[in-house]
Amino acid sequence: MENKNNVTEFVLLGLSMNKEMKKICFAFFLLCYFSIFLGNSIIFITITCSHLIQQPMYYFLCHLALMDLAYTSTIIPILIRDLATKSKNISFNCCMTQLFAAHLLGGVEMFILVSMAFDRYIAICKPLHYTVIMNRHRCNMLILTAWAVAFWHSIAQLLMVLSLPFCGPNQIDHYICDVKPLLKLVCTDTHVVSILVIANNGMVCLVTFLVLLASYIVILYNLRMHSAEGRHKALSTCGSHIMVVVLFFLPCVYTYVPPPGNKNPEKEFSVLYTVIAPMLNPLIYTLRNAEMKNAMRKLWSHKV
Repeated sequence: MENKNNVTEFVLLGLSMNKEMKKICFAFFLLCYFSIFLGNSIIFITITCSHLIQQPMYYFLCHLALMDLAYTSTIIPILIRDLATKSKNISFNCCMTQLFAAHLLGGVEMFILVSMAFDRYIAICKPLHYTVIMNRHRCNMLILTAWAVAFWHSIAQLLMVLSLPFCGPNQIDHYICDVKPLLKLVCTDTHVVSILVIANNGMVCLVTFLVLLASYIVILYNLRMHSAEGRHKALSTCGSHIMVVVLFFLPCVYTYVPPPGNKNPEKEFSVLYTVIAPMLNPLIYTLRNAEMKNAMRKLWSHKV
């Protein structure tokens, strides 16, 4: 990526806090990253080394765990570095790489959550056709579609930013290179670009969230025709999905739907979907899921 602007590097201002709070946040985010790595690694190994990998729901969960690991690895290490050292510089090319990678991996994660909702809809609303509809070929196609859509979303984002002139200020009021704080540094009118950002980021988040919300409303409506035991099992599974969706999408919508320049605490809210949600996902999917707990107990007791 060739930089045709005067700016060759940016300075990430990070989260505004005093020296003592930085030490506390350093320890907190380091612990969060360790929890994300450990929790998602356990989920990935448990599913791939057990019979659960044959079930579409856990096949998608395995991919979600990988996305959580990859997505947070593009963001949290730089955040931890900035909290630990005085140097907060990031080169122009590294900034653009982080922008592309974060939106690519975050986009894949969003569409995997949609695939998981589709899987639950088929399992609950069309149980007799479940094995035919949710075969491994269709599951792979859903994963490939998630990657393809996320790639075009992120490449459009990257090309849009690369076309803008950065010729003066280089301090990014954020802890990551994201499109909205970058727009504040552009030395030209960004009205049209701001609309494109809302159309690309905001609408993707909002539409995906509304689709997920509608699908779970349909699922819950259809549950009234099931037995009490069936309802309890389905509600337990769907409850985990809904918790993950709310934790990830609500702060994401709040961050990207308002136009750039609003006084929303964007970087504080973005901590929820870049750090907190990926950290809680393993707990949500294991503590509320008897099948996962049994598989983990069998696999890890056997290995020990």
